[in-house]
Amino acid sequence: MNKANTIRPSRGGGTFQFFYKYGTLITILLLIIFFGAMTDSFLNYTNIISILRSISIVTIIAIGLTVSLAVGGFDLSVGSTASVANALVMSLFVWHGQSIGVSLAITIFFCLIVGLVNAFLVINFKIQDMLMTLATMFIFQGLALTYTRGATISQNMIMPNGDFATGVIPKAFGNLGKVPWIIIIMIVVVLLVHIFLTYTKHGRYMYMIGGNVEAAKLSGIAVSKYRLLAYLISALFAGIGGIILASRVMTAEVNAGGSYLMDAVAAAFIGYSVLGAGKPNAFGTFVGAVLIGILSNGLVMMSIPYYSMDIVKGSVLALALAITYYKRKH
Repeated sequence: MNKANTIRPSRGGGTFQFFYKYGTLITILLLIIFFGAMTDSFLNYTNIISILRSISIVTIIAIGLTVSLAVGGFDLSVGSTASVANALVMSLFVWHGQSIGVSLAITIFFCLIVGLVNAFLVINFKIQDMLMTLATMFIFQGLALTYTRGATISQNMIMPNGDFATGVIPKAFGNLGKVPWIIIIMIVVVLLVHIFLTYTKHGRYMYMIGGNVEAAKLSGIAVSKYRLLAYLISALFAGIGGIILASRVMTAEVNAGGSYLMDAVAAAFIGYSVLGAGKPNAFGTFVGAVLIGILSNGLVMMSIPYYSMDIVKGSVLALALAITYYKRKH
């Protein structure tokens, strides 16, 4: 009797561990089989490339969010930061006729300032990261709207004085948002952050801070410095995401980056359980983005109404959070 009682929990625990570790990958495989059987062109090479292209911007933004999660933070302003970058880089081309180098440098610089502001407010005022970045999310979103005056920035647009904008978007810049470069940039970002978080002492320090701040302080780790670094990296990749978005659509829409926040958050939290990591990680975030991309693409191919997509994405995120926090408590 006692023997049976000791076996059952281990079996149940073993089953949960298996699905916790491989559940996301199994789900992706099942979705591929399902959508492949239900539609004629889902498994086509062109569609696979389309999925990878569609998740590239989300993945880059989510990777930045992942780094902030690694130190126990939560940067909700990544979508607004992407909007700022999107508007700024396009305006430098169209309004001011700047070169690629100057435009990218100025845009990245301003995004790093955004990260610096977030870090300063979070670290010095000791307000919970999620609440403070929720506030700055609205601030940066408002800055982007004010800067563009709520208008879409595009080549040959009509300026407030009635003249046409004379700036030209460089052809080379447009190539960044096309295959294969947009996919290559995504892969490079994932690999770099994976190596940084997994194989460098700085990444390990970030995980230590995220796991236990007080223990990290007692170990002599410069907690404030690494939290600052995390928010700078988060803003940097959000900015890169906004730049790639601009190169992909060749315009700057109003609050263009805001729609990427939910998908980025979902991808990052889904990634917690990939291969049993139990913590924010670059590879898991990429897998989470792939899952969301496959879901979105497959549902569109099955003619599911676009307005029901958020129900599916929200359900996937809720399930990922439930599994993650259940695992932490058991």
